[in-house]
Amino acid sequence: MDPANRRLIRPNINEMKEQRSSGPMRKDGPKKVTPPEETNAENFYYLKQMQSKTPMTIVLKDGETLKGVIEWYDKRCLKVNREGEPNLLVYKSNIKYMYKA
Repeated sequence: MDPANRRLIRPNINEMKEQRSSGPMRKDGPKKVTPPEETNAENFYYLKQMQSKTPMTIVLKDGETLKGVIEWYDKRCLKVNREGEPNLLVYKSNIKYMYKA
């Protein structure tokens, strides 16, 4: 056997340096993807309540309670139709929580 035709078994040093410089290796697999900023869950909820005309109870940050049906919404507010009382435009930032009446 001719010793000049033998292949190296160990990896090339330059290849090892490139692998190290390409980024830190993680034990738990590839880098985790950050979740999307908006899931559209809020939009889906409002649309569902509007289509079914669900009576809602809205509690504001100051403790006041409003009862009515959501007519429409946008990025900052809700329009609430109330029976026997004037309709209201309520800013979402003033809502503490809401639930189905």
